[in-house]
Amino acid sequence: MSRRSLTLLVAGFLTLVLAVVGAVLPVPYVVLSPGPTENTIGDVKGKPVISISGRQTYPADGRLNLVTVAYQGGPGNRLDLITALRGWLDPTVAVVPEDSLFPRTSTAQQVEEENTQEMTDSQQFAIAAALSELKIPVQKTITVVSADKGAPADGRLKPGDEITAVDGSAVGEVDAVAAAVQRHTPGEQVRFTVKRGSATTDVTVGTDKGKDGKAVVGVRMRSAFRFPFPVNISVGDVGGPSAGLMFSLGIYDKLTPGSITGGKSVAGTGTVDPEGNVGPIGGIEQKMVGARNDGATVFLTPAENCADAVRSVPRGLRLVKVETLDGAIKALDALRTGSGDVPSCPAG
Repeated sequence: MSRRSLTLLVAGFLTLVLAVVGAVLPVPYVVLSPGPTENTIGDVKGKPVISISGRQTYPADGRLNLVTVAYQGGPGNRLDLITALRGWLDPTVAVVPEDSLFPRTSTAQQVEEENTQEMTDSQQFAIAAALSELKIPVQKTITVVSADKGAPADGRLKPGDEITAVDGSAVGEVDAVAAAVQRHTPGEQVRFTVKRGSATTDVTVGTDKGKDGKAVVGVRMRSAFRFPFPVNISVGDVGGPSAGLMFSLGIYDKLTPGSITGGKSVAGTGTVDPEGNVGPIGGIEQKMVGARNDGATVFLTPAENCADAVRSVPRGLRLVKVETLDGAIKALDALRTGSGDVPSCPAG
C-alpha cells in the first residue's frame, strides 16, 4: 500500500471515529429552537384554549398567539456534540450552557414539575389580571402547599387548606400569615382558621424556633384566587410562565364586545402578575421566529426584552413594547383604529 493510500485510510478512519464519538458524546449544553404557537382565542384539537362560563362572552377575530421555545438537552436528556455543533451553525436557534437554564441538582422530573407549577400559577395570575382590568372583583386566597415533615404543622395543616384567619384576624397575603405567626414566642400555639373542603374549622398549631430565632410552624403556602365565574385554560403540553400576557389578552377579548386584534395576527410573550405588570422572558429570538413563521405581523414584546429583540427581529414583524396589560390593550386599540401612540422597541 502506498504512503498516500495509507494516509487517506488513516484519515478516513479517524474521521469515522470522531463522527461516532461526536454522535454519542454528551455535552452540557441545551439547544433552543422556535416552538409551536397557539391562538388563545381559538381552539386546540377542537377544544377552546380559553373557556368561560357563567358570564356573557363575545366572538373574537384574528389571532392572539402565545409562542413557545422547544429545547433539546437538559437533565436526563444530555445533548450530543454533533447536535450542538449543528445548533451553533443555525441562526434561528441558540445553544446555551445547561446550567443557565437548569440548576445542576435538578432531575428531569423536577424540571417538569416546576414547569407545570409555573404554568398553573401563570394561568391564575392571567385570569386575575384580566378580571381586574375589567373591574371585576377577584378574591385572593392563601392555600397550603405542604407542611415540613416533623414540623408543628405536619399533620395539622393539610395541602389544599385555605387559610382565612390567624388568631381570629383575617389574612389575605402569605406575608401576613408569616407575620402573624412571628408575633408569637417560639413554643406558643397559633390558631389558624381554614376552609377544608366545604367546612371551616379552627386548627391549633404549635411553634418552633426558626433559624432567625422567630416562631415558625413549618408550612409552605402560596397565593391563589377565587373568581366570580369559571375560567378554564387548556393548552396541552406547554409549561412555564411566559404565556401569561397572552392568556390575559385572550380572556379580556372574550369578555368584551368586538375584537382587540382588528382581525390581525398578533403574537406576543411575557409573564403577567395579578396586578397586570408584564415581565421579561427567555428565548425571545426563537419566539419571534416562531411567531413570524406562523404568520404574525405584530409581536408584543416585554419592555425588558426589547434590547435583545431589536437585534434579531425577523423581517415583517413589528415589535410593540409592553409594560402592563393595560398598556398592551391600549397599543392594540391604537393599531386597530389607527389613532394614538403605539410604543415600539427602540432601535438600539
